[in-house]
Amino acid sequence: MPVTADLDTTAVRPRRPVPSWAVLVIACMAQFMVVLDISIVNVALPAMKHSLDLSSTAQQWIVNAYTLTFGGFLLLGGRAADLFGRKKVFLFGLALFTLASVLGGFAQSGGMLIVARAVQGLGGAILAPATLSLLTTTYTEPKARTRALTAWGATAASGGAFGAVLGGVLTQAFDWRWVLFVNVPIGIVLLIAAVRSLTESRGTLSGLRSLDLPGAITVTGGLAALVYAIVTTDTYSWGSAHTLVLLAVAAVLLLTFGIIESRVKHPLVPLRIFASRSLSGANAIALLLGAVLTAFIFFMSLFIQQVNGYSPLQAGLALLPATLGSLVASLIAGKMVGRVGPRVLLTVGPLVGAGGLLWMAQLSPGDGYLAHILVPSILVGLGLATCFVPMTMAGTNGVPVRDAGLASGLINTSRQVGAAIGLAGLATLAISRTDHLLVGHRATPTLASVALTSGYDQAFLYGAGVAVIMAVIAAVVIPKLAVDKADTSVEAEALEMVALEGV
Repeated sequence: MPVTADLDTTAVRPRRPVPSWAVLVIACMAQFMVVLDISIVNVALPAMKHSLDLSSTAQQWIVNAYTLTFGGFLLLGGRAADLFGRKKVFLFGLALFTLASVLGGFAQSGGMLIVARAVQGLGGAILAPATLSLLTTTYTEPKARTRALTAWGATAASGGAFGAVLGGVLTQAFDWRWVLFVNVPIGIVLLIAAVRSLTESRGTLSGLRSLDLPGAITVTGGLAALVYAIVTTDTYSWGSAHTLVLLAVAAVLLLTFGIIESRVKHPLVPLRIFASRSLSGANAIALLLGAVLTAFIFFMSLFIQQVNGYSPLQAGLALLPATLGSLVASLIAGKMVGRVGPRVLLTVGPLVGAGGLLWMAQLSPGDGYLAHILVPSILVGLGLATCFVPMTMAGTNGVPVRDAGLASGLINTSRQVGAAIGLAGLATLAISRTDHLLVGHRATPTLASVALTSGYDQAFLYGAGVAVIMAVIAAVVIPKLAVDKADTSVEAEALEMVALEGV
C-alpha cells in the first residue's frame, strides 16, 4: 500500500502576479510627486517669507536646498537601486520624501524649512531613478516600454506644469504649509500600494564598494559651499575672509571629488565619459539651462506677487502659460529633432528664450500682465524647453551602451546643479542692484517696488546673456549628429526629459 501524506497546498500556492499597469500607476504618481515639489514652492515663497521672516538669501535656499541635494545624489540613487533592490530603494526614498514633507510643513523657522527641503531633495534623488528603473524592468518589450515611458513622462510633466497653480490654490485657500503637507497623503497611499504590489528586482552591482558615497558627499558639499559663498556676497565682499574661506572649501571638496572619481573602481561620474565632445557640450548647455530657467520662474513669481500684488492663486495662473508652453515645445522638439538634428534646435531655442528674457528685463512696477508679461514669458518657456530633447540626444550620442544610463542621468544632474549655482549668482546680482538703489534713501513702498523691479530686471538681463552663451556653445561645440528618423521613441524621450526637468 503506497504511503501518502496530507499536504497543505495553500502554503505553496504561488503569489498572484501583479499587473504591469499597477507598477505603471505607482511609478507615475511617485514621479509626479517629486516633480511637483520642484515647482510648487515658488508661488508660496512670499507667504513663507512673511510667516517665517525669511531673508532674500533664505528664500533662495528654499529652492536651492532641494535642487542641490536632488542633483548631487541623483546618480547615487540610481546606483543604489541596482545594489540594494529597486523595491527597497523605492520604499526608502518615498518614506524619506514623505517624512521630510511633514517636517517642512511643521517648520517654525527658516533653518528648519531649509533642512526639510534638503532632505526632500535627497529623498527625491533616491526615488526618481527608482521609478524609472521599475518601469524599464517591468516593461521589456520595446513598444510597451515606449508607451509606459510616454505615460510616465506625461504624468510627471503635468506635475511641473500645474505645480505653480496647485501651490497658489493651497497657499491662498489654506496656508503655505500645505504645499508640503499635500505630499503626505499621496506618499502614504503610495507606500501601501508599493508594499502590496511591487516585487523585488536587483541589478548587476555586487557590493557596497559599487556605491560611490564619498563621491556624492564631496561633490554635493563642494557645490553647497560654492553656492553659499555666492549668496552671502550681499553681506560679505568677494575679498572678505568669509567668502575666500568658503571658496577654498568648495575648491578642495570639488578637487577631492575629481581625485575620487579618477581612482575608485565604480565612480559616480567616470571622467573618461567627458572625452566625448557632444556629451561635454550638452552638459554645459544643461548647466546653463538650469541656471536660466530656474531663475526666470523664481524672479517672475516674486515680481508678480511682491511688486504687482498678485495673490498666490493669481501668481500660479500667471505662470501656467509658460509651463504649458514648455510642455508643448518639448513635444514639438521631439518630433523635429529627427529632421534637423540637435544642434539646430540647441542654437535656435536659447536665442528665442533670450529674446523673451530681454523683453522681461524692461519691466516696471505695475506693468500689466497681458501687455508686458504673458508673451515674453511664453517665449522663454518655448525657447528654453526646446532644448530638452536635443540636449539629451547630444549628451548620449556615441556613448557606449554600458554608460547610456549614466550619460542620460548626468544631463539631469548638470541641470539641477546649474539651477542652484545660477539662481545664487543671478539672485546676488539682483539683490546688489536693489540694495544699491536703496542706499541713502528712506525705503518708501514706491521706492522699494522700483528697487526690487530693477533688481529683477538685472537678473533677466544677465539671464538673457547666459541663454546666448548656450546658443554659442551649441553652434561651436555640438557636432552635427545623424538622427534616425524612424526612431519611434523620440516622443517618449521628450516627455521623459520634461518630467525629469520639472518645468
